[in-house]
Amino acid sequence: MPSKETVQRQRAFGGALGVLVLAFGLTYHFFPEIFHVSPEEVANPPSPVTGGLTHATPARASSVPPTAQEELNAGPPLTLAPTAVIASRLNRAHIPLPEQLTADPPEVRALIERAGKAFLAGQVAGDKNSAAALYQQAIKLKPDSRAAVQGLDQVRTHLIAEITQDIAIGDSEAAGTLLDNLKALPNTASDVAPLEASMKTLITVRPMLAQAADLLQQGHGDKPSGDDALDLYRQVQKLDPENAVAAQGILQVQRVVLDRALAAVAQNDFSGAEAAIDEAQSIQPSSPQLQDVRGQVDNIRQQRATGVLAQARSALDAGNIALAKQLAGQAQSISPTLAGIEAFEEQLTNARLYANYKPGQVFTDRFVDMTGQSPTMLVVPTGNFMMGAPDGEEGRTDAQTPQHQVTIDKGFALSQTDITVGQFREFVRASGYKPDSVTGGGASVYDERTGVMRDDSSATWEDDYAGHAAANNLPVVNISWNDANAYVQWLSQRTGKKYRLPSESEFEYALRAGSTTRYWWGKGAPATKVENLTGSLDRSPSGRRWSHSFHGYGDGYWGPAPVMSFSPNAFGLFDMDGNVSEWMTDCWHDNYIRAPVDGSAWVNPGCSVRVVRGGSWGSSPEQANSAYRQGADASVRSGRVGFRILREL
Repeated sequence: MPSKETVQRQRAFGGALGVLVLAFGLTYHFFPEIFHVSPEEVANPPSPVTGGLTHATPARASSVPPTAQEELNAGPPLTLAPTAVIASRLNRAHIPLPEQLTADPPEVRALIERAGKAFLAGQVAGDKNSAAALYQQAIKLKPDSRAAVQGLDQVRTHLIAEITQDIAIGDSEAAGTLLDNLKALPNTASDVAPLEASMKTLITVRPMLAQAADLLQQGHGDKPSGDDALDLYRQVQKLDPENAVAAQGILQVQRVVLDRALAAVAQNDFSGAEAAIDEAQSIQPSSPQLQDVRGQVDNIRQQRATGVLAQARSALDAGNIALAKQLAGQAQSISPTLAGIEAFEEQLTNARLYANYKPGQVFTDRFVDMTGQSPTMLVVPTGNFMMGAPDGEEGRTDAQTPQHQVTIDKGFALSQTDITVGQFREFVRASGYKPDSVTGGGASVYDERTGVMRDDSSATWEDDYAGHAAANNLPVVNISWNDANAYVQWLSQRTGKKYRLPSESEFEYALRAGSTTRYWWGKGAPATKVENLTGSLDRSPSGRRWSHSFHGYGDGYWGPAPVMSFSPNAFGLFDMDGNVSEWMTDCWHDNYIRAPVDGSAWVNPGCSVRVVRGGSWGSSPEQANSAYRQGADASVRSGRVGFRILREL
């Protein structure tokens, strides 16, 4: 604590740098609300010492000192600013100047001049040569001397400012001496009373501040509760709301708590850091140091989380989905609002379910040992559905029951269309495979003369539904289950991926595409051209009509249409319930009793009858039902049956 002589020496030099440092370091930085200064404007709080002077680290001062007028107008009032600044800001009633009838005589002018010099020299009051004593002598000689009365009022104001300053820094001895000097001046009772009250409070809180400082030094800033520095500082503030040392002490306690937050972050304990920041928030919500540490923790949190997420991406790229998931969870626990975490979670899901593809995405696989690529495949999303026909549905048969829930929990891709003549031709040329229609002698084709299907020993996979040469963009027909299965085995070898025929449940799930109605487009005849179906408006080349068809519907085709001629369903798949029916992996079963519920195929070793699903260009409305199913010998070739393929992901 500075001595009275030191303080007087500082004042004698017109508010020297030490006091100015205290002003900016203590009051302006840590107790600005006294003079309506936003706490957010204050930064870098200092540390308190027991019950008195505070040593702060000042901001870098200008090499050119401000003028007195610039200092007086330099900003908001400062409790520990130089005395002249405080005095100029005091909101007190000045003594009215008397009406001077005659000029001051030489003797009075001499006293006033001596008093002014004494004031400037720091001899304000306390002895016969002080400014106070000299101004009073002048007034005694000439009571109406305006200069003398004004000078004495300046002395009074200066003493009040000095006392205010001494009380603020906890120097009760210096404040007491100056208060006695103030009492000796006339008409100061209204000024003395509040200062004496402040002195009384200072005497009460000084030991409390000393004890708080000791507790803080011992590491008991905020704990144990009830016997800590923070509690004492709070008590001081109740007694003296404007006590700068208590305010500074509270900030120092908060600094200790914030240091714990930074230490926790260094150990990757972000929950501990957050708890410490919450505690610091309750101590002083708007302090700059709180905002600073919060910003540091948020930045470190963001950097750590971003780094862990980058590791998760690397793990995912390496195919280690389990590690990627673990690291993504760590990144999210560090920073729940981390940018990019949602997108990565989607990538992780796609990697786990769809081999890094996205639902609805189309792709092809290039051949690994020759020029070529797979048909265009479309990723089908996972989900669940009710397989089979519900009670009461029109056209329902025992083969479509019992209706049961099937869960597709692993993504797969279906060829976007039926396999075409051109795609099957590529297979036959590259593999040398001989389809059953070639080795087994023909297929079943449509007879325009009779209007029914008939066996034709010369018909092959290269022909269309009527036994004529087929265009490359038509779905391939006249092939057996064995032919379709040979194609997917060959495609698996060429691409290195697992291709196969779809299971019955996978096909119905993809056909329905989220619908629960009789057909994927609705309950009855389509309102627009959605599939190649049997419509009452369709005509054969010779003018035949369908005896049982969708009333009022016409698609312009009698027989298969080029693939992708109509609208896709909700999953983006074409010709799922029209054009040609399709071979499934499953063996035929008369109903769904004991059927798989996980999307897998229901296969019995050595079975010869396989499942055919989906409507064709010649199917009745009952046969185009999403739940419709039929069985056929694996060797059957028909102008109404083709296939599409599935790729496992």
